[in-house]
Amino acid sequence: MGPQNRKRILLVEDHAESRELVEFNLKEYAVICASNFDEGLTLAQQQKFDLFILDNWLPDRSGVELCRIIREFDPHTPILFCSSAAYGRDISEAMHAGAQKYLIKPVSFDDLKRAVVQLISSKPRES
Repeated sequence: MGPQNRKRILLVEDHAESRELVEFNLKEYAVICASNFDEGLTLAQQQKFDLFILDNWLPDRSGVELCRIIREFDPHTPILFCSSAAYGRDISEAMHAGAQKYLIKPVSFDDLKRAVVQLISSKPRES
């Protein structure tokens, strides 16, 4: 499978170390990174992705808001939250906004990989 056939993931995460760890652990995917809400939204609107991974706590606005806006123009691409925001309210808001799964940091990379594989394989094919 050539690099152009790799599944594409948009990772919206403000911590550089977290971005590097995800990229390193998901080498078989094309991971495109955004470090804040605006950058993430712009990329989500301009390109096609197979999965969105969002942090809930972004420097400019919340991941839940980003999730809601993405759902307005992209109802199908799976959204995975990976966040330190661990309150029940944070999780239920994210799920209500359209996320499929919520992992609480620190996330084990086995859990992350499992969630990514599961969500990407469940994405409906574009006809």
